[in-house]
Amino acid sequence: MQRRPPRLLPLLSAALLAGTSLQAQPSQSADCESCFRDLYEELVETNTTLSSGDCTLASERMSSRLQAAGYPGADVRVVVPEKFPKQGNLVARLSGTDASLPAVLLLAHIDTVEAKRSDWARDPFVLVEENGYLYARGAIDDKAMAAAFVDALIRLRKEGFRPRRTVKLALTCGEETDSFFNGVQYLLATEPETLQAGWVVNEGGKGQLDERGQPVSFGIQTGEKVYQDFKLVTTSPGGHSARPTEDNAIDRLAAALVRVGSYKFPVNLTPVSQEFFRRAAFLYPGRTGADMAAIGAGTADEATYERIGKVDRLWNALLRTTCISTRIDGGHAKNAQPQHVEANINCRILPGEPVESIRARLEALIADPKVSLSLSDAPGPQSAAPPLTPQILRPVEEIVAEMWPGVPVIPTLSTGATDGRFLNAAGIATYGISGVFVDPDGNGVHGLDERVRVKSLMDARVFLYRLVKAYAAGRAGTPSPLPH
Repeated sequence: MQRRPPRLLPLLSAALLAGTSLQAQPSQSADCESCFRDLYEELVETNTTLSSGDCTLASERMSSRLQAAGYPGADVRVVVPEKFPKQGNLVARLSGTDASLPAVLLLAHIDTVEAKRSDWARDPFVLVEENGYLYARGAIDDKAMAAAFVDALIRLRKEGFRPRRTVKLALTCGEETDSFFNGVQYLLATEPETLQAGWVVNEGGKGQLDERGQPVSFGIQTGEKVYQDFKLVTTSPGGHSARPTEDNAIDRLAAALVRVGSYKFPVNLTPVSQEFFRRAAFLYPGRTGADMAAIGAGTADEATYERIGKVDRLWNALLRTTCISTRIDGGHAKNAQPQHVEANINCRILPGEPVESIRARLEALIADPKVSLSLSDAPGPQSAAPPLTPQILRPVEEIVAEMWPGVPVIPTLSTGATDGRFLNAAGIATYGISGVFVDPDGNGVHGLDERVRVKSLMDARVFLYRLVKAYAAGRAGTPSPLPH
């Protein structure tokens, strides 16, 4: 086990003590890989969990680095909600020369899920390099992207780059625990101008590696499914278990859950999913590849969809809304008939399908007036997937072709959730383009011993820098959507 010696310096303080200007010096090397490693290490080792972390501290540290690179204080701010002093968010900007062009927003969350030291093989809040990997909580999700964005803005400033399009940055807190606080929602409500943009580059899309560590595909997340929980409740008079009646609340609810569980929502092939299958078909030989090509061409029948859904459960989720039972609670004693039973059904709903229509379908499947069905929470933000235009896609394809020749760029619909759902619902098109390639096992994201390959991290740094620069130099006008 090897930990890289710390090289972190209080950059802003050092500049002030030395009496040097905070303006970028042309003689400085903009492409400083060791500087990025230090920045990344500092961000990762700043604990930002809800239980014991501090997003405000992480934001302040990244703010200091941007100001040390020459960004004026007016262009770099840490926004701290009055009621949430540790949930600070960093907002920054590199102003463009053409005010008619909408800005591009770089969005990354700096909070992480919890990590218990006794469960990990290594301290989750100390960055450890071992066997070509960097281990720590947040090593990928989402501090790799956050660090790369800060690094890109620093490099552009040091180069003296003058973008046509304004580049905005938002490092936000609360993506993992949005029921407590969410930085994107807070900024939309209090300072919407900080997030207003023509489009957003966010987490979600990622590259896939095979078992040998070779790149297979490069993903762009375009749209997200809607998360919705439903609560089922039924009651009965109960009584002694030695004198059972036909009115058993557990049996009644179980029968309803079986009916829901055996139902498959109809296929609803979105443009994003159709493009996913079209572009990914050549990666799979035989019947699977042929079936994917048929879906991509719009010629698939129900048997094709059924086969594809069984090959990969994620592919099934791309094709239809899914609802499953996730919790059940009932009864009050082992020797008594149950008086109250309830269950949770979790649905992941395709963009464009109203929550109310899913509720109505579940009610029809339950088909029992004695089982009540209600929404566990108010519906979350809903929006259609944003169109994947040439303006968004072509720079990605060009850079990927140069960095990873032969690797296809494949758009995909997220079956999970990111902060992009809030921005898409606010009319700000958001795409997941991280540039990070991950192993088939997911690299421990949200789990134990989260890790990223050193090569994947450094490649993502280069990719995002090049992508930001390409977008910032963009052309006026809005291209039409790609044909399918």
